[in-house]
Amino acid sequence: MRTHARQGDSSGALRFYYDRMISRCVEPNHYTFPILIKASGDVGSVGEGEKGHARVVKFGFESDLFVRNSLIRMYSVFGRVRDARAVFDGSSVLDLVSYNSMIDGYMKNGGIGDARKVFDEMTDRDAFSWNCLVSGYVAVGDLVAANELFEKMPDRDVVSWNCMVDGYARIGDVFRALELFDLMPVRNVVSWNSMLALYVRVKNFSECLRMFERMMESGEVVPNEATMVSVLTACANLVRIDVGMQAHSFIKSSNIKPDVLLSTCLLTMYAKCGAMDLARDVFNEMPVKSVVSWNSMIMAYGLHGSGDKALELFLEMEKSGTLPNDGTFISVLSACTHAGMVMEGWWYFDLMRRVYRIEPKVEHYGCMVDLLARAGLVKSSEDLIRKVPNAGSALWGALLSGCRTHIDPGLGEIVAKRLIELEPQDIGPYIMLSNIYASEGRWDDVEHVRLMIKEKGLQKEAASHLIHLEDFESENLIKNEAAYRKNIINSMLGELGARMKISFDNSIEKDSFC
Repeated sequence: MRTHARQGDSSGALRFYYDRMISRCVEPNHYTFPILIKASGDVGSVGEGEKGHARVVKFGFESDLFVRNSLIRMYSVFGRVRDARAVFDGSSVLDLVSYNSMIDGYMKNGGIGDARKVFDEMTDRDAFSWNCLVSGYVAVGDLVAANELFEKMPDRDVVSWNCMVDGYARIGDVFRALELFDLMPVRNVVSWNSMLALYVRVKNFSECLRMFERMMESGEVVPNEATMVSVLTACANLVRIDVGMQAHSFIKSSNIKPDVLLSTCLLTMYAKCGAMDLARDVFNEMPVKSVVSWNSMIMAYGLHGSGDKALELFLEMEKSGTLPNDGTFISVLSACTHAGMVMEGWWYFDLMRRVYRIEPKVEHYGCMVDLLARAGLVKSSEDLIRKVPNAGSALWGALLSGCRTHIDPGLGEIVAKRLIELEPQDIGPYIMLSNIYASEGRWDDVEHVRLMIKEKGLQKEAASHLIHLEDFESENLIKNEAAYRKNIINSMLGELGARMKISFDNSIEKDSFC
């Protein structure tokens, strides 16, 4: 039984117990039940756990300390803390494992107050006792209590330090997290990953890469998958394909097997850096593709103006059996918007609701409004916005942009005023409204808008653009656009044909019935 359990085969341990011990009437001893009860908890079978507890009582082992500790742990795993506490209170002899198991049970089930009471009752504590409570306070965001315990700890190990670094990272306190990180006597890969992830979370991507350089120079630890996820995310946002390619080479040379998340980060990095062929290579090499992977690749094609490839990839996704989600359709509609595919945009917007039963969110409406406005269908775009409950500034902003592009000053004025109501501190709508008035020669109104900007103390931020240049060959720019349109039309005709067949079959059934 122990051999099965140690190999991670808890079900095998239970089967061996029933098939060999029970069937042959082999009497259990105090070594049997801790294995049996742990195996029940590992397979998640409450019934087996309760039967195990009943046999403990039947064979008279309920006073055995090791058996009791196993029962406390098992009931805690099942979320039955009261039963765990009943076993804990019913014991005349308790050891450090008993207390730690009870504290851990309370912590895992949200009972931090009860865990603290048990902790305060303890006469002897080890690193696990302290770390369990510190991590519990960190989990609920009580950094004051966590720090108080941390300062009182007689012996801090790397887990203790990591708990505190992670706690300050969770609330975005970079200064305090870095301060503790620098004070750590020993760091492991979790320590470094916490800091890298923190810099990504607060969007300080340059500092993330500098921290990674420091990590490599220190030679303290070997980066793992989580490390590379943070590094590649930073590279993608900084458009640093040089560092990204180095990271990719490191992944290969270190025999890190990219999981779905890491592979998706790789293709996103290449896509954001404009290296679409490399992004597609990573995508094609993925043994398992999640819906996020498909979405990322579709979005990448859309952002680079390859709407045809984005839609072809969506058709491949459908054929693969992966169900699209709302994020998929944001990617698809965004691709249609960037490529000006009005017909296709309407088709997929309808497909999302009719076939996949996904209710459009503000982001979907935003893509459609932007698509219609860019195509000059400003009135259709306005009609669509009015159907959206609680339409926000993003939708009205897309419509205003369309009004400006296609010179519809009347509607533009209405939309700009609506945007000013929604976002009074955003200078953009004021400037657009001023430009609309200037185009019509309404200089008094222009002056009035400028006074409003001055009174509110609004300033326009300097624009900045990061451009990635590549060598383009003329043949890469000449694409046959018939392929994706053919797929779309075939899809439409296929569905129409299916509907006609159903309608025809129904009419035959009615005639037969009559």
